[in-house]
Amino acid sequence: MRARALLHVAERRVESAEVALRPPGPGEVAIASLCSAISAGTEAMIYAGAFPPGAALDTGIASLQGAAFAYPFAYGYALVGRVVELGPEVDRLWQDALAFVFHPHQDRVVAPVSACQRVPAGVAPEAALYLPQVETALTLVMDAAPLVGERAIVFGLGAVGLLSARLLCDFPLSRLVAVEPLAWRREQARQWGITETLDSSAKAQCAERLAGLDADVALELSGDMAALNLALEATGFDGRIVIGSWYGTRTAPVDLGSRFHRNRLRLISSQVSTLAPALTGRWNKARRMALAWRTLERLRPERLPTRFFPLTQCQEAFEMLCARPDGVMRVGFRY
Repeated sequence: MRARALLHVAERRVESAEVALRPPGPGEVAIASLCSAISAGTEAMIYAGAFPPGAALDTGIASLQGAAFAYPFAYGYALVGRVVELGPEVDRLWQDALAFVFHPHQDRVVAPVSACQRVPAGVAPEAALYLPQVETALTLVMDAAPLVGERAIVFGLGAVGLLSARLLCDFPLSRLVAVEPLAWRREQARQWGITETLDSSAKAQCAERLAGLDADVALELSGDMAALNLALEATGFDGRIVIGSWYGTRTAPVDLGSRFHRNRLRLISSQVSTLAPALTGRWNKARRMALAWRTLERLRPERLPTRFFPLTQCQEAFEMLCARPDGVMRVGFRY
């Protein structure tokens, strides 16, 4: 059996190619893909070749384990399809089920049923593609641990930043500010209830506005290390800066010589593959995933503007993703 998959073959070059696909074994299912989504943060960084050479593709996603960043390779983690074949020892209830799986872009996949998420009734395939971003946003807000009356800043209003800011709207904060250079994203945020936004492309004015904010917590989700300097300036004594961006090999000067030392600022690494140790007495991945589905149904992120391509146009899709055109929050594939 053959399938068509997306492969990264060189820096800024992707191709769709035929790959071998075995039948499902014990505990596995075959899925006919309906759609998949490209991560605007991690996958754009990988496409640009800014990944650490030789590093593992992922340590928490079954379909990516055991492989490293070495061309050619497949990468991706948001795919929705219909279960079309069951391996031995799989419950018959999985037949024809709509399933989400953390898997690279491919028109037909075989995956352990334990790695599949059954899409709830009433959730469209395009909506289910946002599951990783919703789960990530929940993790970031959990790590930020906002308190009543705090002042918060979110840097970056891509899908994860917008969802994180929207979740923070549910808290009784005294102030929430979102920082983003693209005007249409700032307008999108206002439509989602984030009323105070700043234009980070107007650097002097933005820095001036942020300097007096004295924030309790900042979330750096822009993918731009330079935004860390704005966060360091805007966060007050003993404040928290949660870093959700994966910068890869990209670097930028970070000013730790001005306010950072004397203000006892805390830089917190946040990543969705794990939960913060302080939470694991009550929380595990299954509980967080269940919350992610409920949150996805409540927020309906499929309303965000998305452009879909056929897999054969994968190069064009990644070029659009990296160009960040107005009015396109997300890029993906239909099969």
